[in-house]
Amino acid sequence: MKAGWHFASSRASWGGALAVCLLAGCASVGERSNTPILSGRLSVHVEGSGEAARNLSAHFELAGDAQQGSLSLSTPLGTMMAQARWAPQQALLATPQGQTSYPNMQTLMHDLLGVAIPLDALIAWLHGRPWLGATSRPTPAPGEAGFRQLGWQIMLARFDQGWVTARRLQTPVVLVRAQVDKP
Repeated sequence: MKAGWHFASSRASWGGALAVCLLAGCASVGERSNTPILSGRLSVHVEGSGEAARNLSAHFELAGDAQQGSLSLSTPLGTMMAQARWAPQQALLATPQGQTSYPNMQTLMHDLLGVAIPLDALIAWLHGRPWLGATSRPTPAPGEAGFRQLGWQIMLARFDQGWVTARRLQTPVVLVRAQVDKP
């Protein structure tokens, strides 16, 4: 078992970490060399895939967009857990066990998690807004801030404090929580 991971296998562990970093945590928004940066802690919970539930908590730094970027995951003490880099038609995942190449970021995430995660949308959600590439609708519950998009419920009730929660409404259920630190 890897330090900071609660998954049964190292392959599933890195996938969960990746999903968590992409979907939730404590994040700060900044900018480095004209590349948008989100950073902070996040947690991801996946259940209902026929396997034991998987959980991940990590610090993350996400730079770029869905076309080209990088994602670093580390423990609360700063030890690097995984680093992903992607560009059109290639994604690389580096872990302490080595490096693996994928044709794209969606394939990397699906291979590791067994669940497709909409990277374009996730990045927009972490900024507290719907992704422009798909329709969205406001949350149906009165008094709840947020929206539904692509089969996910995005909850923004505490967005003023930096919190974003994204929940996949289909099985397997994926719950991502992030808190975005203000610049």
